[in-house]
Amino acid sequence: MNNPFVTNGYAGSAYFCDRVLETAAIREMLLNENNVALISPRRLGKTDLIWHVFDDIEIRRSHHCFVVDIYATKNLSDFVNMLGKAVMDELRPKGKKVWEKFISVMSSLKSEISFDMNGMPTWSVGIGSINNPSITLDEIFSYLNQADKPCLVAIDEFQQITRYEDETVEAILRTYVQRTTNAHFIFSGSQRHMMNGMFTSPSRPFYQAVSIINLQPLDMEVYTDFCVDKFELAGKHLDRKVVASLYERFDAVTSYMHRILNVLYSRTEKGSTCDVSMVDEAIDFILRMSSDTYESLYYQMPEKQRLMFLAIAREGKASCVTGGKFINKYKLISASSANSALKGLLEKDFITVDKSRYSLYDQFFALWLKFKGLI
Repeated sequence: MNNPFVTNGYAGSAYFCDRVLETAAIREMLLNENNVALISPRRLGKTDLIWHVFDDIEIRRSHHCFVVDIYATKNLSDFVNMLGKAVMDELRPKGKKVWEKFISVMSSLKSEISFDMNGMPTWSVGIGSINNPSITLDEIFSYLNQADKPCLVAIDEFQQITRYEDETVEAILRTYVQRTTNAHFIFSGSQRHMMNGMFTSPSRPFYQAVSIINLQPLDMEVYTDFCVDKFELAGKHLDRKVVASLYERFDAVTSYMHRILNVLYSRTEKGSTCDVSMVDEAIDFILRMSSDTYESLYYQMPEKQRLMFLAIAREGKASCVTGGKFINKYKLISASSANSALKGLLEKDFITVDKSRYSLYDQFFALWLKFKGLI
């Protein structure tokens, strides 16, 4: 049996835990032609939830479903590139009649769409190759509006558009979404304060344009039952206290718990029981495997950011980080320097903020700092 604690993407309903109510709510909203904003901290499973909704037989049969992750995009050209690629990748296996319609409307990029030896189209657009993203965006939305089936488009890490230099992108996309009758959208994001600002502020283009779902952590008992069942299916046993300890230690963030359980599952022999004594060793293994990555990230930080990063890590959840008390405690240079460092760390997603309290984005990074004796 494959390891059921999948750590890289959606692997199907058999490996997906719960989210019954959220799945039903999103499904109902989309099928009733609503747009949805799905908001949660990173690593809580929102992207897998989107794939799970799109995996529904009725939705798959009656819709084209596109998922585009714009986390790495820097501008409208990047956004359009990722959106076009997501559409092409989804349509390609559905036959010539389906993808040919998309290619026929992409006049601005016909020279950038190539074909493999089997005659299948490939999105060959390189970074910076889209000379006029506004025209290409118009063509993509034109396709969505005339596709042979209704379209569902999930745009993951949607708050990224607020970081583009062109401040009109938000309004441009809102106009296209409003005018598109054959497609509906999930706007998914992990920066809660930015996403809430986009969809709840009367001054913003997407105000009252969506139904908002704030994703909460999985219920501990439900998640524990899921984990125990997966061990039992392989003739292994899991002490329920293991899940309880991980749930408390990692603030119920599914990704961290799943990654540790992946290691614990592989290290538990058939007929044996995984207990709490095995947890620290599994975490140490993960930290050793990731050590080079974290070390590189840590030492690439400018010194002022590194000092602020360490200070927040020591606090766990830090508030008033530009105030005199915090600056003096951690020997930071000044309020302006601390503010600049804070901004840089937020932009790079090294830290996150929730209700004016700052913490490290990656809890394994915090554990690595302790592992290396840096905090």
